[in-house]
This record gives sequence, structure tokens and C-alpha cells, in this order.
Amino acid sequence: MYLVYKPDGSDEPRRWEYNPRKIMSAEREALEKRTGKDFSDFTKAVANGNSGCRRALLHMYLKREHPTLRYEDVDFAWDELTLVQTRAELRFIREQAAEHASPEQREAILEGLDKAIAEADDDEPEGEGKVEPPIVG
Repeated sequence: MYLVYKPDGSDEPRRWEYNPRKIMSAEREALEKRTGKDFSDFTKAVANGNSGCRRALLHMYLKREHPTLRYEDVDFAWDELTLVQTRAELRFIREQAAEHASPEQREAILEGLDKAIAEADDDEPEGEGKVEPPIVG
């Protein structure tokens, strides 16, 4: 999965591989402190679109490049920050949907996922094709 940041007026989006399992302990602790959530709850909240968690995550990535960046200086419009799944992740979701979606919803879900897979970036992070289960507390 990637965190993609494209501020209004910028030519190129910034993109970071978002793999919660690869975030170092000091950063995890800072994210927990900033958001008031355990890390497993934080990862779920990021995936579910929690704005505060996504802001904290963006701050973490930007701070890696600009160590003096203050959290208060990180602000974004909703459409400037997105989570983008890799093809491998989308294929995994499709497999799960094909197996578990209700018959009346399955066709529409699979059609949407097939479209997303076709449009997904060709880049795959390390461990291509392998989808890790979510972090659970």
C-alpha cells in the first residue's frame, strides 16, 4: 500500500510505501502518542479514513525528510492525500470477495476490483505478490 500526497498546485505527487510492519518503534510510539490509539487501532483507523491518523502518518513521512517539521504545519485537503493499494493487495481482496461476497453483490464487487487491478500502478513494494494479514492487537 502507498500513501500518496499531492498538494494542490504541485506537479508530482509524493509517494511512500506504507507498510505498518516496517515502521520503527520510535515512530510507532510517536503515532500512538499523537493519536491516542494503540498501533493496531491506528492502522485500522488509517485504512478506514481517520483524518487525524492520516495526518499523523503524513507528518511521520514528511518528518523523515524534514526533521524540524512541526505537526502543526502539516495540513491537507481531503483529496490531496490517499491510500493506494498495490495490485497484489487488490488481487487478494478480489479473492476474498469472490469467496465471501453475497451472490447478489459479488458481480458488482468483482467488476469494480477488476477495474482497480487494471488501473493499479505497476510498482509493487518488497515482497511482491505477498499480502500480509492486518496488524491485530
